[in-house]
Amino acid sequence: MIIREVMRTNVVCISSGNLATEAKAAMIENKVNKLPVVDNGKLVGIVTKNDLLKAEPSSATTLDMYEISYLLSKLTVKKLMVKDVITVSPDEVVEEAARIMVDNQISCLPVVKDGALVGIVTENDLFDLFTQMFGARQKGVRAVVFVEDKPGQLAKVTGEISKAGANIISAVTTKHDADNRLCLTFKITGIDEKKMKSILEDCEFEIHDLRVV
Repeated sequence: MIIREVMRTNVVCISSGNLATEAKAAMIENKVNKLPVVDNGKLVGIVTKNDLLKAEPSSATTLDMYEISYLLSKLTVKKLMVKDVITVSPDEVVEEAARIMVDNQISCLPVVKDGALVGIVTENDLFDLFTQMFGARQKGVRAVVFVEDKPGQLAKVTGEISKAGANIISAVTTKHDADNRLCLTFKITGIDEKKMKSILEDCEFEIHDLRVV
């Protein structure tokens, strides 16, 4: 799956010339914590809720309310925004976007094509994709097994599941770092837990977890 298939295209933006107070109001109205900054159709930065909070005077300030209001009324997004924005292409794969977000400890990625903002992908979008990948919204038997990392392991169990008249709605493969084996996670419908256990044992898979969810 690629980014253009999961990104949001109705992105709430702001320009660098807007006031910080306007950015804050836009965040509150649209229930977001970050705003891409776009000038003349091009992404030039990003401003976050934390950026706005840092710009506000501390409780220890000697300024009076009118002085604070005056200063805030002159503060523009350009003075607060992060200019070196980490972005992603709409044709990038979602797992690479997830890696970028994890490695850089960021919660969203503006999606840019030829310098223009075309969308945004957030950690919530990836969490939603994660639930789909694991079939979390469908009832069935969930099995987690450890197998040797060699060709044919997946085909062996999927063939037996098919023979039993069951349907695999999710299959995820990851490395089991402890001993360099593979960890297979399945979600299956049309089968009961007892039959699934029998299939896994016949395939000589080590059952780590098996339950109906």
